[in-house]
Amino acid sequence: MGSANKTPLLILLLFSDLFICQILSEGVTKEEAKHLRDEVRKMFYHAFGGYMKHAFPHDELKPLSCEGEDTLGGYALTLIDSLDTLALLGDRESFSASVEWIGKNLRFDINKTVSVFETTIRILGGLLSAHLIASDYNTGMRIPSYEDELLHLAEDLARRMLPAFDTPTGIPFGSVNLVHGVDENESKITSTAGGGTLTLEFGMLSRLTNDPSKRLWARRSRINCCGANFSMLGLLWVVFEEVTKNAVLGLWARRSRINLVGAHIDVFSGEWTQKDAGIGTSIDSFYEYLLKAYILFGDEEYLFIFQEAYRAAMLYLHNDPWYVEVNMNSATLVWPLFNSLQAFWPGLQVLAGDIEPAIKTHAAFFSVWKRYGFTPEGFNLATFKVQQGQKSYPLRPELIESTYWLYKATRNPRFLDAGRDMLASLQYAARCTCGYCHISDVEFHQQEDHMESFFLAETVKYLWLLFDLAAGPDNLVENGPYPYIFSTEGHLLPATPQVSLVSEHCSYLGAYCRSSNLRQETFFSEAARDSAATNISESLTNTDAKILSLSDSRKSRSSGLIKGYCPGLTPAQRYGISYVASDDSPGEELSSTEPDTVVQNASTALVVSNQSSDSPASDADDDHKPREDQRAPQLDDETSQIVNVTSKEEV
Repeated sequence: MGSANKTPLLILLLFSDLFICQILSEGVTKEEAKHLRDEVRKMFYHAFGGYMKHAFPHDELKPLSCEGEDTLGGYALTLIDSLDTLALLGDRESFSASVEWIGKNLRFDINKTVSVFETTIRILGGLLSAHLIASDYNTGMRIPSYEDELLHLAEDLARRMLPAFDTPTGIPFGSVNLVHGVDENESKITSTAGGGTLTLEFGMLSRLTNDPSKRLWARRSRINCCGANFSMLGLLWVVFEEVTKNAVLGLWARRSRINLVGAHIDVFSGEWTQKDAGIGTSIDSFYEYLLKAYILFGDEEYLFIFQEAYRAAMLYLHNDPWYVEVNMNSATLVWPLFNSLQAFWPGLQVLAGDIEPAIKTHAAFFSVWKRYGFTPEGFNLATFKVQQGQKSYPLRPELIESTYWLYKATRNPRFLDAGRDMLASLQYAARCTCGYCHISDVEFHQQEDHMESFFLAETVKYLWLLFDLAAGPDNLVENGPYPYIFSTEGHLLPATPQVSLVSEHCSYLGAYCRSSNLRQETFFSEAARDSAATNISESLTNTDAKILSLSDSRKSRSSGLIKGYCPGLTPAQRYGISYVASDDSPGEELSSTEPDTVVQNASTALVVSNQSSDSPASDADDDHKPREDQRAPQLDDETSQIVNVTSKEEV
């Protein structure tokens, strides 16, 4: 693990070319990179033009039959999802016309039940990203007649989704009706990704609106602070950012003793209904938004959770270079499967600064693409065959996204070659009459009459950025006025001072110790000297350093209402992240006996650091120590041969 002073390198890696050497692939010259970039541009307009001609204003295009279909809410989903791609391509005319049409015609007062997760990442994220581009002269795409119409629509949409968060755990329902709220028969089961992948969009909205109107909520909170464990009924004044943060904390508080989370949870009882832990389906973007929320908003609580979650994932899920699914409590192997959603992970590791394992894992994942021309939804690592019932490729962007990030970080020519192969596959097998088709069977390249909106929001965008970077970047992301974070839908969210400068603020109930009265009390924070807090604090701004003082001569202030520290607490307790024990049978839990020696994960991640050897471990930390005898299960001999073959590729 990296030392504390390496944390700022995360920002350098994300926002600069510090680690880039100017090398192009032997097979992809600079001129060819320009041609490939132009080919991707034509790919976008073939699909976008087909949608506008044959499907608009329906949600998505049926590219074989050249018809439209409503798949989410019937509000021009593909157009909204494509807005920032139009801006990225410099298409001022289409971008302006699209923003104008949406501002005049789009309404959300429709009696439809929609997915909170999909509506947030596709619609809310698309509106916010386009607003930030259209309203800012510095982007070069400012629309003179624009008067914040998209921002008003985004706020209206978010308000209509707020009833989904009214649960005892703070974890939202999976669906909500845009007029009537949550139906009484709505399922109480939601995925971890569905509840934990809302922070960027809702947080951005809070910071753009400075929303003065706050909704009063009543919820029962389980608090573990200063050694006290008690329940209370609190009336919480919450806004967009706070409800989504509460959802993340609600999920994390229910993690297992080895810091893994399951795939599905009951939003009322907080009980896990599916306890398979992994980095793919139903969990993937939970990890992604922990790190990205820290980078975008500067909230160190997200960083602390990410550090713990990432360390556990690398210890229990990583079977170099693959990742498997295990039981969240016992780390017992459940499923030796690569699913296509895992392919985002190497890109996330680039943001975390953990490059070496990212390169190895990307090579393994790309070997599956080369075998079939696409990545199937599921690939069995025990049989080395496509998983039955998971043979499709719905134009997913994750592997292309990771390819872009790895090329951006290393300029290794292998990633350009990979991008060229992916483009060739899409052009050869997925292109159809009016757009690009799902591949229903990767073994036979059978086409299906559907084109997801994320093909234009992400897949094409990351391909274009990859080749534009090689050709000599001239775009908003690489040369724009701000560093940008990509949402899980590929939408551009700028780290402007308005968004990213952290100020002291009241947080969720139970986040800090409650004093015996409301008068502000002053004391020394002894726990602030541990290495984890040091690692976090050194990545913050000067303003934050004053708040998170690590010096013995500084004093931290704390009260029941004001941000501060409880004396003598571990980081987990200090940040208000309590462990909620499950009611699982004893056989499923780990043994309570700790081994004499704990082998720490030897990773090079810059934002994930172990405690130094001279740091005393507290009792609270012991509950979450990695167990040496509970590492990621090893695959059988046949599968190990696959791993070895993949690992031998030139890095």
